[in-house]
Amino acid sequence: MLTEQALAGLIAGLHGLNHDCTDFETNIAVLGEAAKLARGMLTQNGKLADMAGARFENGRVTLPPEQQESWRALREGGWTSLADPAEFGGQALPLPLAVAAQMLFDAEDVALGMLTLNQRCAVRLLRKAAPAQMQALWIPRLTSGEWAATICISEPDAGSDVGRIRSLATQGEDGRWRITGQKCWISYGDHDLAPNILHLVLARAPGQKPGTRGLSLFLLPDRKEDGSRNKIEILRIEEKMGLHASPTCVLALDGAEALPISAEGQGLRAMFGMITGMRLGVGSQGSALAAKACDIAWAYAADRCQGGPADAPALPIHEHAEVRRLLLDARLTATGAMLLTLQAAAWMQGGDEGDEAAAARVAVLLPVVKTFAAEAAFDTSSLAMQVLGGAGYTREWPVERIMRDSRVFSIFEGTTAIQALDLVLRQLLGSGAGAAAELLDILAPAPAILTPLRTLLAKLAEAPPLAREQAALPVLRLFGLACIDGLLRRHKAVTGEALLAWHEAGLAAKLNALLVATEWVDTKALHASLT
Repeated sequence: MLTEQALAGLIAGLHGLNHDCTDFETNIAVLGEAAKLARGMLTQNGKLADMAGARFENGRVTLPPEQQESWRALREGGWTSLADPAEFGGQALPLPLAVAAQMLFDAEDVALGMLTLNQRCAVRLLRKAAPAQMQALWIPRLTSGEWAATICISEPDAGSDVGRIRSLATQGEDGRWRITGQKCWISYGDHDLAPNILHLVLARAPGQKPGTRGLSLFLLPDRKEDGSRNKIEILRIEEKMGLHASPTCVLALDGAEALPISAEGQGLRAMFGMITGMRLGVGSQGSALAAKACDIAWAYAADRCQGGPADAPALPIHEHAEVRRLLLDARLTATGAMLLTLQAAAWMQGGDEGDEAAAARVAVLLPVVKTFAAEAAFDTSSLAMQVLGGAGYTREWPVERIMRDSRVFSIFEGTTAIQALDLVLRQLLGSGAGAAAELLDILAPAPAILTPLRTLLAKLAEAPPLAREQAALPVLRLFGLACIDGLLRRHKAVTGEALLAWHEAGLAAKLNALLVATEWVDTKALHASLT
């Protein structure tokens, strides 16, 4: 299912496609070239880089030579700048097509994809928030892959609770801003793939309000204008379960020189230009690994023969009912995640081009994309491992690596619980309610899913705050199933072919399990138990 033909087919059924994304043959050609690089160099190098991992020596991070080779290939092929504007050296391709190409890359080496994601999202932020002079200086170097970028939000005492950031930004008598503090969980916070790294940092200026309204956004280059190293110390890299070739750094800033991007106190609002892109990127990562695990399981189940009458040849294991159930569940889960992600990309492009309604819809959909894709990767890899049996538990097969790499997807860029609260409190029951209603009208899921969703939302509209929070994740899952159902129906209507012939039965099974899980949402009893 993770082929250029399949991805182009998924794109063809999306809502709100820009005219430059409707040429099926062009999409096939672009994705075909991406697939060649992905299944050739990235497959082999990704495996070797995972085994070697990033190294921290003498205060700096070095990456395996395979990462160097793969990064050069991505840069030379223009793959680091697919959706970036031509005025900055980008390819100016439609965002859904760029995301589909990234899925092919992420499926083979998602650790390297973490760096590409940083680049793309930094460009997006700078285009939205930075002055023209800063854009002209920094964006071309990011689109070319000459320089790298990071997002620096988290601190030891400020993870999901961003308002507790303590890094201090002060302006000296010379007019320069300098930042002092510590940042952690910084992907590619240091490495040897680029001579300069642009850190996008949230910090607090003296006298600013507590909480998120007191934060400002700065661009902090690894190298100063004179070529000397900025005052950044790499304290360590984390020893992680997965993503071994993606260095996760702890940075100490000791009066590091920085350039302001946002107005004072407006940093988090500006940073959301990058955060929304990162969440779409997790959609790409999760969808890609889910599809990869699914493809491995289907191929193995067709080749592996076990069972049947002893006096006859053994049967391919996909002929056994339970194995078939696992395979069908994996394909439905992976396909749903891919559709959600690509649809969000189409609407995000529309929003970036000035369509305010599309921007509002993508704000509703992104928490669902991030959650469903993150969980799809881990859950599908678990299903694949069950199909492969003991073989899936070994390093001979890439399933165990997919499981290791994907476990963090539901944690970084906002945990699953945070995504659920965002969807329910800010969108479905908040300022985004109108956009959410319009989204459901466009996607038009079946009444069997839409009716219980609306019933639950009506109940929660009258519920106390604690009950809304308690119900947030089941509501997100139900809303996500509704979106997937609508997208699958849309695909059939546009292409004339059912993407998954069994999708209604598969979604019905998931819906029934979810409705059982939401039966406890009796708001009065729940409120009493919580208080």
